Amino acid sequence: MHTPIALTIAGSDSSAGAGLQADLKTFSSFGVFGLTAVTCVVSETPLALSQVHPVPPSVLQDQVRLLLKSYPIGAIKTGMLYSKAHIKAVCELLTDTNIPLIVDPVMVASTGDPLMREDALDTIRETLLPLATIITPNLPEAGILLRKSVVTAEDQEAAVEELTSTFGVSTYLKGGHLENTKTHRDLLKENGKLHVFEHEHLELPQTHGTGCTLSAALAAAISSGSSLEHAGKEAHHFTQQALRDSESWNSPSSGEAIFHLKQTQPLHAVTKN
Repeated sequence: MHTPIALTIAGSDSSAGAGLQADLKTFSSFGVFGLTAVTCVVSETPLALSQVHPVPPSVLQDQVRLLLKSYPIGAIKTGMLYSKAHIKAVCELLTDTNIPLIVDPVMVASTGDPLMREDALDTIRETLLPLATIITPNLPEAGILLRKSVVTAEDQEAAVEELTSTFGVSTYLKGGHLENTKTHRDLLKENGKLHVFEHEHLELPQTHGTGCTLSAALAAAISSGSSLEHAGKEAHHFTQQALRDSESWNSPSSGEAIFHLKQTQPLHAVTKN
């Protein structure tokens, strides 16, 4: 039996807490072989973003083209795509594939710095999202995509329905940005069914790479043959465990603690019931 393969198309994070590096760690924990196509090289940590260096779109497209024709890929996830040209380069190749596509619409870093050019939003909405099998926005990203405020539990319930119907895709809408609550809910809408995954609020100073980890876990589970519902359960469980097991180090320059999710955890099976 061959090892499942998943491809991540995303940015390179020098701190290895998000982006391609987080994806590869997550794939490995699921027993999945990871391929990468680099969109940008990013100088960042959970505390600061210094520089974003985009890879030429033609080079990005060449990476994806070569991998698609060379490997039996079971799932593809996209993260940071950065610009209109990068999105178009990827979509040109993904339009005619039947490989499940998980789209994490990365727009802003955990530091608050933008990770996407303003002119790219319409291209994401019109070109990329309709190709997806499932999209994984957080609440701020859902608000940007829908051009409305999504800040309450009621907003979240309405948004998961609207995203699913507007773009014709399944939606995993994360609820970690809800404020003043002891519990959070992630909502998965697929095939007319709504699945709810609840977790306790964790008080962490940084949650860098959470969205990358969850979408990578979805891609890994799907590439291994899981249904969307079961993949959602696995991804939720894995991400929450990675948050609970977060590690920290003190910066030698500032003394400030830098937190990282532990994506290299053993994967514990999630029941299908």
